Formats: sequence, structure tokens, C-alpha cells
Amino acid sequence: MAKQLEITLKRSLIGRPQDQRVTVNTLGLRKVNHSVVQPDNASIRGMVNKVSHLVAVKEIEG
Repeated sequence: MAKQLEITLKRSLIGRPQDQRVTVNTLGLRKVNHSVVQPDNASIRGMVNKVSHLVAVKEIEG
């Protein structure tokens, strides 16, 4: 099966620029320690790279 990414919001969005807030919301993350599973593709990787200081990423088979 295709690889997927489990993305967890680890840091708060308080005081962050609006573009970072929008990116985190687009990934589907709502609160600190909230996790979502997204497909592993270039667009998701780009969003994760933009907010890499706020999230933790784990690759899963699924």
C-alpha cells in the first residue's frame, strides 16, 4: 500500500504568522497533540516542511 504520514501538532500557533496558521489548518490539525494521517505526496511534504518547527512527522505504511 501507499505510504502515509502521521502528523502531530507539537507547538502552539499563538503568535505565529498567518501563513503558518493557515498551513497547519490545511493539514487538518486543530489543537496541540492532535494527529492526522495524510498521504505522502509532494504537496503535503511541502506543507510539513513549512511548519516543521511546529509538528512531528512519522511515516507509516497504510
